[in-house]
Amino acid sequence: AVGSPLVMDPNSICRKTKRLAGKQAELCQLEPEIVQEVAKGTKLGVRECQYQFRFRRWNCTSHSKYFGKILQQDIRETAFVYAITAAGVSHAITQACSMGELLQCGCELTRSRAPPSPTAGPGMEGTAWEWGGCGDDVQFGYEKSQQFMDAKSKKGKNDIRALIDLHNNEAGRLAVRSYMRTECKCHGLSGSCTLRTCWQKMPHFREVGDRLLERFNGAFKVMGGNDGKTLIPVGDNIKPPDKQDLIYSADSPDFCSANRKTGSLGTRGRICNSTAMDTSGCDLLCCGRGHRDETVVLEENCLCRFHWCCVVQCRKCSVRQELSLCV
Repeated sequence: AVGSPLVMDPNSICRKTKRLAGKQAELCQLEPEIVQEVAKGTKLGVRECQYQFRFRRWNCTSHSKYFGKILQQDIRETAFVYAITAAGVSHAITQACSMGELLQCGCELTRSRAPPSPTAGPGMEGTAWEWGGCGDDVQFGYEKSQQFMDAKSKKGKNDIRALIDLHNNEAGRLAVRSYMRTECKCHGLSGSCTLRTCWQKMPHFREVGDRLLERFNGAFKVMGGNDGKTLIPVGDNIKPPDKQDLIYSADSPDFCSANRKTGSLGTRGRICNSTAMDTSGCDLLCCGRGHRDETVVLEENCLCRFHWCCVVQCRKCSVRQELSLCV
């Protein structure tokens, strides 16, 4: 699992340098601080995976034995994990650059870039624009994510599984790089906007997760071509997937029952919504087995007050909550 989202501790990664692909070992030896950000990025990706899949039968459990089994299959869920973690690594490294935490990089260089196009709007006519501020150097984060996350798959480039993993890694990185947004600040006397300084910012990582979940829902099933180097969509009249689509080659298990072989923990005991008709609904989440209602008493902070200076004091209140649990 070296180089996969399973290994999230930088020390664990670099202790296994003999088994690492060349580029990964090189990063461990020459740029250990980058590997620290790789570890943060994979954690960021797994947390986002757990948020996006919180109402699904497979909820991106971090239980390592079961998670490892998922990564050994070439299913849609694996495609999402690879994409979201490659995106997380790209995002974390770029963020560290902008925060001045890495010596190798900093703010994006803007001298060679074309001037920004002014946005149409009231009062914006004749406003001068220029690049400035601290734009996110997303290209640096993209390249380092590529260097580390793709290294193992590139060793077996002619293997269909490796081609699929490389494609999904790239889809994840593009979900960050292709959706940069322009932010601006006005300058001028008395609040006027005679000059606007603009810079490029990455999308919030929740936006990246939302976008990749859409791609997961519309993921393409593919098979290998005869040359061993191409991927062909399965089905009639299906357009080839583009670079931002997620792809897979095997059908997912139903994840209804616990199965160590497939990495399924099952859905017994999971909280469901008895009135919802989507994936969080008890009918779908409990796989038709039914659910039971249970009343639990939870303690939470209440009647909080701010005391000068600078303490917030709260009382503990008991709250009764009705839960529906899969049987």
